[in-house]
Amino acid sequence: MIFASFEFLFLFLPLFFVVYYLTPVRLRNWPILIMSWAFYAWWRVDFLALLICVTIFTFLTSRMMVSVGLGSRGGKLWLQAGLIGNLGVLAYFKYANFGINSLNGVLAVGNMGPIPWAEIVLPAGLSFYVLQSISYLVDVWRGTIPVSRSLLNYAAYKAMFSQLIAGPIVRYAQIADELKGRVHSLALFGMGARRFMVGFCMKVIIADTLSPLVDSIYKLPAPTLADSWLGAVAYTLQLYFDFAGYSAMAIGLALMIGFHFPENFDFPYLAGSIQNFWQRWHITLSSFLRDYLYISLGGNRQGPVRTYVNLFLTMLIGGFWHGANWTFIAWGAWQGGLLALHRYYRSRGGNMPYWAGHILTLLAVVLGWVVFRADDFGQALRMYTGMLGMHGGPISDDLAWQLTPDRLWMVLIGIIVVYIPLVERRIAAGFGRVGSGLSLVGPLCGFLLAMVLLYSRAAVPFLYFQF
Repeated sequence: MIFASFEFLFLFLPLFFVVYYLTPVRLRNWPILIMSWAFYAWWRVDFLALLICVTIFTFLTSRMMVSVGLGSRGGKLWLQAGLIGNLGVLAYFKYANFGINSLNGVLAVGNMGPIPWAEIVLPAGLSFYVLQSISYLVDVWRGTIPVSRSLLNYAAYKAMFSQLIAGPIVRYAQIADELKGRVHSLALFGMGARRFMVGFCMKVIIADTLSPLVDSIYKLPAPTLADSWLGAVAYTLQLYFDFAGYSAMAIGLALMIGFHFPENFDFPYLAGSIQNFWQRWHITLSSFLRDYLYISLGGNRQGPVRTYVNLFLTMLIGGFWHGANWTFIAWGAWQGGLLALHRYYRSRGGNMPYWAGHILTLLAVVLGWVVFRADDFGQALRMYTGMLGMHGGPISDDLAWQLTPDRLWMVLIGIIVVYIPLVERRIAAGFGRVGSGLSLVGPLCGFLLAMVLLYSRAAVPFLYFQF
């Protein structure tokens, strides 16, 4: 079940709101927990069992860590046990296939037989809720937050269906007080509904319309210059509107029940530098990598060379977190190298106009997304060589018949929407009250259009569900 589906919109969500608001205020974490577990079990019941085990394990290790004593040797051992347990689960389910397949590739070079192995299915949302566990354990250890004494509150935090599968990566400290008591109001519910509808439109109208175009281009055996650049730009837009749309829906759903989740996107494609891009893109992951990995590696406290290395390693690991594939490692290395290069440039007094930095940043991001999207290096290489014009220039015959007007228009509309924030204030001032009315009516009209589109085609899973 996904947010952009009729099962969720007309079955699960109405039932959840009925149960939630009929439950006494002091007991409302119970429907959050139970209904979220039901939502998660829709995929597979054994996935739910794993989520429950990770939840109880992390809760108990954090309590033991505190009872033994924060800062003590015993407390540190419990912290290590909690981290190793969570990372071990992630390593097994997410990276075991990759490790065995890579090893079998090496064995094949030496004419040795492969290691027998049954493919492991990756549980939905595992990467996200393991990061939540890590942040919680480390924050308790550092004394940033008190340990939760309520298994119900902690389990509800872990399982909350609005962010369980693909974030934002909500830290316990950010909603700890709201887990104990929160404000419910019609105004807050309305704000959440509007935010949900905006995210729904981003996903269904733009991202899902571009999805078949992107898939077709990446499958071309020899994409031309026009093919490959169109595919790269279309995927750049698809990924943003898909993931930012999911985050907007998650934040909106949380507002409807009184929770305030952190923002996850801040118009990243308007960034003027690669550093600024990562301050705007997947903000909760960027801040996690900074606070729990980059700083733990030494940050910028051990000289410039070590700082560059730490930046590179942080993004390399961040790339590998996205998926067990060498393409993600290459993407992480690309991002880490760009961040290190940017820091060196700034340390030498370098500074360029916004427009120049924006163009270079966007070009670097688009090039990076190519290998991020590719199934393997062969597919990425075909796209890159196509972008250099090595397979011809014009749109190929294999692609031309698939360039339907709705897909081409959606590329243009996506680009316009990306740049609207640059003139948004002027537009709002020009329209006055009419503009305010459009901001309310627009999402509703877009939501109705998205519903029609959803009815006419199969639901498309969110891209970040695979991570």
